[in-house]
Amino acid sequence: VIRRSTCAPVSLYAHANTLTFCTLSTLSSMTSTTMLFSRGAQMTTTFASHHQNNNTFKSGKSSSIVTRRQGSTSSFTSQKLARKSRRTLVLNASESSSSVEKLRFLSPQEVKQVREEFGTPVYVYDLQTLKNQAESAKAFPNAYGLTVRYAMKASPNGSILKTFLNEGLHIDASSGYEVERAVKAGFTYDQISLSTQDFPDFFDRLVEKGLKVNACSLSQLEKFGEKFPGKEIGLRFNPGLGSGGTGKTNVGGPSSSFGIWYELLPKCQELVAKYNLKVERIHTHIGSGSDPAVWQKVSGMSLDLCEKFPDVVSLNLGGGYKVGRMSGEKSTDLSLIGEPVKVAFQEFAKRTGRELKLEIEPGTFLLANSCSVVSTAQDIVETGTSEGHTFIKLDCGMTEVLRPSLYGAQHPLINVTSQGELSSKTKKYVVVGHCCESGDLMTPAPDEPETISERELGEINIGDLVVIEGSGAYCAGMSSKNYNTFPEAPEVMKTNAGEFKVIRKRQTVDQILANEVMI
Repeated sequence: VIRRSTCAPVSLYAHANTLTFCTLSTLSSMTSTTMLFSRGAQMTTTFASHHQNNNTFKSGKSSSIVTRRQGSTSSFTSQKLARKSRRTLVLNASESSSSVEKLRFLSPQEVKQVREEFGTPVYVYDLQTLKNQAESAKAFPNAYGLTVRYAMKASPNGSILKTFLNEGLHIDASSGYEVERAVKAGFTYDQISLSTQDFPDFFDRLVEKGLKVNACSLSQLEKFGEKFPGKEIGLRFNPGLGSGGTGKTNVGGPSSSFGIWYELLPKCQELVAKYNLKVERIHTHIGSGSDPAVWQKVSGMSLDLCEKFPDVVSLNLGGGYKVGRMSGEKSTDLSLIGEPVKVAFQEFAKRTGRELKLEIEPGTFLLANSCSVVSTAQDIVETGTSEGHTFIKLDCGMTEVLRPSLYGAQHPLINVTSQGELSSKTKKYVVVGHCCESGDLMTPAPDEPETISERELGEINIGDLVVIEGSGAYCAGMSSKNYNTFPEAPEVMKTNAGEFKVIRKRQTVDQILANEVMI
């Protein structure tokens, strides 16, 4: 554990299986380096190499890169050294956050209005932000055509799906049930692509209606071939390289079960020939919050896979583009990472005579900063020792925004007084949720969900409002639903006219109990 107040900025680098501490100024002259810069007091670094060469990639904050080197992986994780004492490690506000965050699309008075109309907690989406992000995604550089598929697992509400349908987006589904949900929102089956860990028993019914399927394992490929010999199919490969905002969002490399391992290509070809299948699509996705350099590298590797199947007409490179939620966090520039990919597609066409279409699957990019959770500070407690804290207890928590508890994810928190104003004074707080669970923590240390972190916020009184920004992706769609029998919070859409419309009602206790059967 390294504290900024006691040492120069540092990072780590790996060379010849040795580990060296160095300052960032000396690090700038080094090559073949994979790094993760210190955030607060915690640092996590993973080292490895591409399975074909020794290239490694510079990472932004909070990245996790997993690669393969001569059949094995090598990693160093500093959290492991402190695992036994995680609960005693506390970051103060000066180390974890240096500025008070700002509201994104709601005014303080609108925050007050939302509580008066809908109560708290409540998700508030901004329609204009959703549309703007969709337009940005559709502008992704491409050589021969582009299909943008919304990764609907990010937030599957029907009104959000309908918004993207009207914007011309298609769907990336992660389960057969998501397929049915998208169809109910207005999508046709041929606008939906299914890549799933759990191949549904009813997949044949969906395929017969036009669903596009990407086989994500050899057994899925076998099942599809047995049912639909001679039919078109897509293949999702694990290219041997992955990158994500955290290890839990990394879905590539030898530590990931997602996709067909690239070395099993000959077996894939055997099954394709056995069932006379026509492989029209190749799909790769390496993680959410992935490093742009790694993403670009994988795109080239994916084009190599396309050469192995002469009927391929489109390459799906997934999504996972890094989105900054906190001020100071950088977001991936799609135009910047897209141009080299466009060139790669053009070079592929010159070499093979095949002009491939590009597909991408943004989820976080479209939703992350398109939603705010409005909550109430329902209690304030203090632990009166020299090592104590002032705790703000919200009326929401991991039941609405699970990411901090699961990943140590950072979300902007903004206090609005009960009168609908921003606080003029600030104070250090630890913010927690309403669940009877010590892990229900809204201000963990970056990437360390078990480490308490103070946050400098506007001064808060009981009854004030606290807005959790960046809550659009993997929040309402990935909550610890009904823990402690807390009902699902409602979802509301802010329209372009400034009106607030309910798109999901608040759940009742009776609805929670509806499927229980007493014996």
